[in-house]
Amino acid sequence: MTVIPQCRFCRTPLTHTFLDLGEQPLSNAYLTLAELQAGGERAYPLHARVCDMCFLVQVDDPVAADAIFDADYAYFSSYSASWVAHAKRYAEAMTRRLSLTPTSLVMEIASNDGYLLQHFVGAGIPVLGIEPTANTARAALEKGVPTEVMFFNAATAAGLAARGVAADLIAANNVLAHVPTIGDFVAGFREVLKPQGVLTFEFPHLLKLIELVQFDTIYHEHYSYLSALAVERVLAANGLRAFDVERLTTHGGSLRLFCCHADAGHLETKSLLALREEESAARLDRIEGYEGFAPRVATVRDGFLAYLAAAKAAGRKVAAYGAAAKGNTFLNYAGVSDADIVCVFDANPAKQGRFLPGSHVPILAPDKIAEVRPDDLLILPWNLRDEIIGQMGLIRDWGGRFVTASPEISILP
Repeated sequence: MTVIPQCRFCRTPLTHTFLDLGEQPLSNAYLTLAELQAGGERAYPLHARVCDMCFLVQVDDPVAADAIFDADYAYFSSYSASWVAHAKRYAEAMTRRLSLTPTSLVMEIASNDGYLLQHFVGAGIPVLGIEPTANTARAALEKGVPTEVMFFNAATAAGLAARGVAADLIAANNVLAHVPTIGDFVAGFREVLKPQGVLTFEFPHLLKLIELVQFDTIYHEHYSYLSALAVERVLAANGLRAFDVERLTTHGGSLRLFCCHADAGHLETKSLLALREEESAARLDRIEGYEGFAPRVATVRDGFLAYLAAAKAAGRKVAAYGAAAKGNTFLNYAGVSDADIVCVFDANPAKQGRFLPGSHVPILAPDKIAEVRPDDLLILPWNLRDEIIGQMGLIRDWGGRFVTASPEISILP
């Protein structure tokens, strides 16, 4: 008997498929040599569905969150210079906008290695990071960023509030998609946000995912794929509301949603009203807006495989840059292995010497590129394309080219 999953927010049966990417390993489960040789790598269904009641797009969750965000989590935000710069701009802008002072408190949920809060610390503004992964939290503490290791939800937030924690500003960047119980997670903000405090969520915009065929952002640790429409419904159910929005270029097109308590005095802006109208025009409030995505994804995969075949026929050595989760989704959906891509370069020492999940492509430090001398360098984290091209420009010394694969093959000499 087939069990129909329920929406993780409103519990409506999920009968509409958005995209089925088959069985894939966890995108951040990088393998050691011993693990690779031992075999037994596990894969899990990666099936995205859309709720026809609240229009939350979501993947099935066959893996417990604490198995994904464990003590050896491999993602450190500070290894992206552009992301740290983005965080610094946010800190400066919010300090001005909210007139933050040494008597204020800034919190970040999923604060990782302190990449954002360090900028508030540098300005003398008290902070508190909440981070579930112990290794990244240790890195934050070493930077002088006060951090507590815990999963954030209504219960843990109530515990913080009981200790007197109350924030003027709470940042939650690219975490809303990572929580399996999105309603319980959002409920926690109500506990620790001051009555007139401001909460900001940043998340990749579902509308951009659909328009630009960004299917590689779908992986197990991204439980949800978010429109403002769906997020506002979750907020309303938990005594919160949005009042402003900024559109960002990060992650292929993101939203920064400004939120507050339902009865706070912040007025809704024209920017938010315009966003609501745009999502309605794209039919994100109807099931028809989510149909026809899978064939477009298959076209991207087929174009990439045609490129690889042509490169192999021409005797070109293809390497990749960025051992990113989105790249793992892409390579595993395409059925690529180390026979197709000789290696992937990544600046994160925690990943170097390991192997990509599924494809088993070896991960090397970027300074090995002159030894490998690839003819083509495939940029897997396409959202960091310009940064990577700037860093790896020496491949042009031997006639190397840069390649991106989505939404179509693009070759940059």
